[in-house]
Amino acid sequence: MPYPDYPIPADESQRQRDLERLGVLNHPGDEHFERLVRLASTVLETPIALISLVDGDRQWFLAHHGIDSTETPRKMAFCAHAIAGDETLVVPDAHLDPRFCTNPLVTQDPKVRFYAGTPLQSRDGHNLGTLCVIDRLPRHFSASQVRLLEDLAQLVLRELELRRLTTVHPVSALADRANFLEQAEPELLRARQAGENLAVLALQLDHFDQIKNRWGLEASDRALVDFAALLRSQLCEQDLVGQTGDQEFALLMVNVELATAMERADAIRTGISELRGVFSTSGHQLSASGGLTLLAPADRQALDALLRAERALILAQGNGRNQIAEILADPLEAESVLE
Repeated sequence: MPYPDYPIPADESQRQRDLERLGVLNHPGDEHFERLVRLASTVLETPIALISLVDGDRQWFLAHHGIDSTETPRKMAFCAHAIAGDETLVVPDAHLDPRFCTNPLVTQDPKVRFYAGTPLQSRDGHNLGTLCVIDRLPRHFSASQVRLLEDLAQLVLRELELRRLTTVHPVSALADRANFLEQAEPELLRARQAGENLAVLALQLDHFDQIKNRWGLEASDRALVDFAALLRSQLCEQDLVGQTGDQEFALLMVNVELATAMERADAIRTGISELRGVFSTSGHQLSASGGLTLLAPADRQALDALLRAERALILAQGNGRNQIAEILADPLEAESVLE
């Protein structure tokens, strides 16, 4: 017997991006998350507890206690319903709930009867999944138990944030090079499937070593922090930004034409010249050079596009700095892919 479709959140596309950029999908189990689901199972007295991430057409378990499965189809997932709202979803008896009474997870193993799931919300406000507890018997869930589940969900989010901090640059708090490239891969795949453009912009402060040598590490770090803040202020929601070197940044622009990407790149370059920071009384004016490219048919991975943008950056620096240069794919490379 069919069962109702799950609701699609209004922010689904960006929710999916946030989930991918979390950097935990399909990674091996982590003892810290496993400890949290054991704790949830114990204190709420349920045989099953899960950290469920709702990904595309599946839910994948970052941690699981009481079942051996690592994922289920999204169309069966109670959590797919839970992420459609911001409150804890409580299902006292799935047999009596028209959304779930014919669900195979209810009629067959693991024979779910009771479910409670609290959404795990990203820093940007998108529900990525849930911390949920499950019983094979119907039961009542008190307000204090709901609060306890929500408190435990906050611990899950805190652990996710601590994990994220291990993959960001210590000065700017932007994604480091490896993390930037990992997050860029799904965007490359999405662009290929949709036939859309991706632009990659590599940026570097001009004469950065001179800044460090003349005014010291504190001043150079402040310049990097201000640069990072400017980049964040210029982002579209789907964009990706990272600090890909000691003094180098990269911006990935999604579904953008070359002319628009160049306009945005030059607006960033102009904005950098207006940053004063610790140089407000010194007369020094910051500037930056940039290299811009588009995703090319020959690009096998995001690194290919980033390396080409970095070659364009070197070209801008060699041409006198404080400018944006572009290098697009060699037509011969595209022809070799088609052969």
